[in-house]
Amino acid sequence: MNSGRFNWRFVKTCGLASLAMLMGGIVASPAASAGHGACCDPMGVFSCDENTCDDWCCDASGCEGVCDAGCDRGCDGLGCSGCKACSCLLSLKDCLRQSDHCFDDFISPMIDFVHFEDPRNLTELRPIFVTHQFPNTLGPGNIPAGGSVQLFALQFRIALTERLSLIAVKDGYILDNSEGALDTLVLDSGWADVSAGLKYNFIRNTQTGTLVSGGLTYEIPLGSEQAAQAVGDGEFHFFASGGQRLWGGNAHLLTSFGWQLPVDQSVQSTTVHWNNHFDVKLTDRVYLFTENSWWHWVDEAEVGAALGVSGQDLINLGSTNVEGNDLVTHNVGMKYKPNRNVEAGVAYEFPLTEFKDVIEDRVTLDLILRY
Repeated sequence: MNSGRFNWRFVKTCGLASLAMLMGGIVASPAASAGHGACCDPMGVFSCDENTCDDWCCDASGCEGVCDAGCDRGCDGLGCSGCKACSCLLSLKDCLRQSDHCFDDFISPMIDFVHFEDPRNLTELRPIFVTHQFPNTLGPGNIPAGGSVQLFALQFRIALTERLSLIAVKDGYILDNSEGALDTLVLDSGWADVSAGLKYNFIRNTQTGTLVSGGLTYEIPLGSEQAAQAVGDGEFHFFASGGQRLWGGNAHLLTSFGWQLPVDQSVQSTTVHWNNHFDVKLTDRVYLFTENSWWHWVDEAEVGAALGVSGQDLINLGSTNVEGNDLVTHNVGMKYKPNRNVEAGVAYEFPLTEFKDVIEDRVTLDLILRY
C-alpha cells in the first residue's frame, strides 16, 4: 500500500475489523453508493480515480493493484453492497483468501450437493442436513424397502489463489432408519466417506456475469462399511460447472456435468450426471429456485447384490443389474441471503422418472458462512 494513502481512517477501520474477527463475528458495513468512485474506494481508503474502474466495479484492465483491491473488497458484480470492513485485516488476508465477491448476486445450488459444484472461487463453511426417504420397493424385482436416512454433513471450500480452490464436498454421519432389504442387507448408521479435491476457475467475466470451472475430487474410503461406505478403493469425480447472470442479476443459471469413476469398477458402479439450477430473486434477500438432476449408469459392479439400484450421491450399494438405468429428479426451494457472508436454503426433491433408484423424496437444509 502506498504510504501516502495510508490514513487514520484505514487504521480505525482495520482496528475495528480486527476486534470483530477476534470475537468470531462476520462483519459487514452498510452498502456503499453505486458510483464508480464508491466501487473503487468503498472504505474511503485509496482515493482512486473513478475512471479507472469498469462498469462492474471489478477487474478492469486498468484496475489492478490498489484500485482492484478496493473493488474486490467492497463491491459485488452488480454494484456496491455489503462492503466488508473485516477484509482489511491484513494478517488474516495473508493466510486466508476471500471468496470472489464480484459474483455475490449468485447463490449456490442444492440438488446433488456432493457433485453439483458452484463455479465460483469460494472460501466458506457449509453445514448440511438431509432427510432422505426410500421407496417402498426397490428395483425391477420390487424388493421390499422403505424408511429413511438422515445425513449431518459439513462441507468446506478454501480459495488458494484467485482461480484455484480446495473443496471438501462429502463427509458427516449417516443415521439409518431404513426398512426392508436396505435395513437387513446393506445399510446401518455410520460415518460417510470423505471426498475432497481441487477446483479451477477457467473463465471469469464480471461484465457478462459468466463463469466456467472444472476440477476433480477423490472419495476416500474412510467411512463405515455398515453405512454402505468404504466400498472398494474409492472413486474419482471429474466435473465441469458453469454459471450465467441473467436479467441484470435478477436471475441466474448454473449447470454442471460430472463423471464418477471408481478405482475398483468390479465393486462399484460408474455413472455420469448432469445438474441444472435456475433461480429468480424475489426480493433483495430471498431467492426462489428450481433444479433438476439426471443420472445415467454407464457400468455396473461385477459383484454385489442384484438389487437393481445403486444409491445416488449418498451411498454406493455396489449393486448389479443397474447398467443403462436413468434417473431424473427435480428440486424446488428457497434461499435467504441477508448479506454476502450468509446464505441459508431449504429444498424439496422428488423423482420425475418411473425408475426411482433409492429416492422417494428428500428434504435438504443448508447454511453457508462465507468469507
